[in-house]
Amino acid sequence: MTATLRTLKNGVRVVCDPMPGLETLALSVVAGRGAAYEDPERSGWSHLLEHMVFKGAGQRSARDIVEVIESAGGSINAATGYERTSFQVRALKGGLDLGMDVIADLVRRPTLDPADLAREKQVVAQEIAEAADAPDDYVFDLIQRASWGDHPVGRPILGSDQTVEAASVEALSEWRAALYAADRLVISATGAVEEAELMAAAERAFGDLPAESGAAVPEAADFVGGPQAEARKLEQSHLVFMLPACGSRDRDYFALRIFAEVLGGGMSSRLFQEAREKRGLAYNIDAYADTYADHGALGIYAGCAASDAVETAKVCAGELIKLVAHIDDAELARAKAQLKAHMFMAREQPLSRAEQGAGQVLLFDRLYAPAELAAEVDAVTAEDVSRLGRRLLSGRRVASAVLGAKTSLKAGEAFDKTLFSAA
Repeated sequence: MTATLRTLKNGVRVVCDPMPGLETLALSVVAGRGAAYEDPERSGWSHLLEHMVFKGAGQRSARDIVEVIESAGGSINAATGYERTSFQVRALKGGLDLGMDVIADLVRRPTLDPADLAREKQVVAQEIAEAADAPDDYVFDLIQRASWGDHPVGRPILGSDQTVEAASVEALSEWRAALYAADRLVISATGAVEEAELMAAAERAFGDLPAESGAAVPEAADFVGGPQAEARKLEQSHLVFMLPACGSRDRDYFALRIFAEVLGGGMSSRLFQEAREKRGLAYNIDAYADTYADHGALGIYAGCAASDAVETAKVCAGELIKLVAHIDDAELARAKAQLKAHMFMAREQPLSRAEQGAGQVLLFDRLYAPAELAAEVDAVTAEDVSRLGRRLLSGRRVASAVLGAKTSLKAGEAFDKTLFSAA
């Protein structure tokens, strides 16, 4: 069956993607706004709001919200990112109406009690502290800052103790209206669901939402670059390097995904084979595409002994340079197969499929059939990958984040010098 995209009169878009044979469904209500829409004073408010709506909404208490879903065999969750906030329900066949009603309460009618807010601020403060104490989390906060500077995507999604503490019930209520406005709201359902049933539920739950525009789309971030390094007594040093690349809407997007796959996407990748298998420098090492709608980067992560950090950085830079110069046919074919497998395996999971559909609508205002995506991947040539590689190096800018013993802190400088010494 073919997925469909419909639009309510107020601009809320609805994706229906039935999966015949399933006895369960997935429902995602996705607001196409998140932490990237926050000004500095409201940093972390999108995440705080996501917490708060679960403390009570409509006529349901915090316990009621969970119990009513779980009593019907389902589960409920939410997630805040830089460019979207998602509310998700998994349910048995026939559970669409209940899931839609509960999410509608969360999005539209949260209680936002002052006493709950005071307690939740303490919870989020502990979450912020926990992230700072977790090296493999904190190093990614450092690389965001190094890469994107003062842009909202350069700040942690959790915000800071100061900005979270500054939030009031009234201010959060105003932010909720801006964040979850109809113009960037997508309802996406997959699995045991029919279009007529979904449209009726969506109209009932969200059809009277005011047709208003919410928080303005932020400007695309400019890649800043530069080093971030902090000494900390750790058994392992954590290294992250980033180079400016492209966003999800860019013609080079799939070339970037393939470049990352060949460089460090799996056990057959160049970084894994050279740094781990051949040299034994790192247990965890990979490369990835970190993309947003209109900007993005190539990232490399490695966890290694402090004494190996500089050498690991040099290997990462060296393998990147080699890949820019040449990709062989077997590597290209293997990367295409892996990328298509990642995309299509995700589509076999109802919730991932629902999120994927919502993401396509938010980015492109349309749905892509699997055959279209496969054709886009297959169309990438070796020259496309090399061109993307040259694009990575053209600005001579790199961001680095190093967290570990003092002997590892030169790793960022080593990566930079190795990468650009030949130019």
